[in-house]
Amino acid sequence: MTATDNAAGEGAPRTRQKLITGPGILLVWLYGVMVVGAVSRSVVQIATDFDRAPLAYTLSALAGVVYGFITYSLVRGGNTARRAALVCCAAELVGVLTVGTWTLLEPSAFPDATVWSDYGMGYLFIPVLLPVTGMLWLRRARPA
Repeated sequence: MTATDNAAGEGAPRTRQKLITGPGILLVWLYGVMVVGAVSRSVVQIATDFDRAPLAYTLSALAGVVYGFITYSLVRGGNTARRAALVCCAAELVGVLTVGTWTLLEPSAFPDATVWSDYGMGYLFIPVLLPVTGMLWLRRARPA
């Protein structure tokens, strides 16, 4: 894979826009940490206690997959990856807000915490702050 993408209908190469400069480096690092945290936690929970809280553990695994895709998109760079990461950050924010509100309104639905429970309180609220920061960065990093 090269650092150029061919423009549709044109033979002239264009440089793939980097997303991991400046604050983007910190975003990749934080998303990478969240991938490890969410995936490792959910794998252990699914393997040992899945029948105790299947919804919570499945949601944690889903969060890990979303974090992984955003991390990959940020590293890959380019306009398509930027748009895909932007959509995933928006979906992540919807998930965090939905699950966070759900865990507060009906705690009995989640006998064990998810990454997104209580808006990510168990992860220092990073799950609710990260997609907002990511969307701001991705909007700022869009091509002129």
